[in-house]
Amino acid sequence: MDRIDHVLIVDDDRDIRELVSGYLKRNGLRVTLAAGGRQMRSFLERDRVDLIVLDIMMPGDDGLVLCRELRAGPHATIPVLMLTARNDEMDRILGLEMGADDYLAKPFAARELLARIKAILRRARMLPPNLQISEAGQFLCFGNWRLDTVARHLLDQDGTAVALSGAEYRLLRVFLDHPQRVLSRDQLLNLTQGREAELFERSIDLLVSRLRQRLRDDARGPSHIKTVRNEGYVLAMPVEITRARP
Repeated sequence: MDRIDHVLIVDDDRDIRELVSGYLKRNGLRVTLAAGGRQMRSFLERDRVDLIVLDIMMPGDDGLVLCRELRAGPHATIPVLMLTARNDEMDRILGLEMGADDYLAKPFAARELLARIKAILRRARMLPPNLQISEAGQFLCFGNWRLDTVARHLLDQDGTAVALSGAEYRLLRVFLDHPQRVLSRDQLLNLTQGREAELFERSIDLLVSRLRQRLRDDARGPSHIKTVRNEGYVLAMPVEITRARP
């Protein structure tokens, strides 16, 4: 029997929680409800979910704070769809920069929410089944570089931090979680940008170019991220996970 996808809805509005929950359950999903960050954390300590629907405008820890917390901790790989009552471009940008996989403004149609959830879950399963997201460590080491997954800093061999944008961090993290495996542009676009990928067909090439510059790679003969003609890109070296500064 196929496993039922499990969705955690985190929203302080009880009516919205109940309405969304009922619709998703009628469409074959398992649903758990949380009124805020405390209930979300408590549930994640004892059970697993496939996706989190996270409201931005909540008292206490808002959705942006909670999304950043998720991306920096042991639940970093759980897809997040963010909701907000404000159709504000800055909210959308901040949510995506914090690591959200998609964004939906209130009021929304339940049918659209369901479609977005299914699309995110499909993207999360695009990679071959033998590829596993690495456990979040303090450092991911490759070549002469280290990525601090808590502070989201890239460190060179001298320990000097190199600034990364949110999009650059997400792309590098995808490569580090799947080293020495060729990833297509479609996979990279969907894993790093989700719905936004539809708007920028060549954005992955520009983002790879920017990331190569951060890694001080020779544009003509890069040693870290190599181009595989007609297939995509590959991180051409092994990755080691460490929990303490080498």
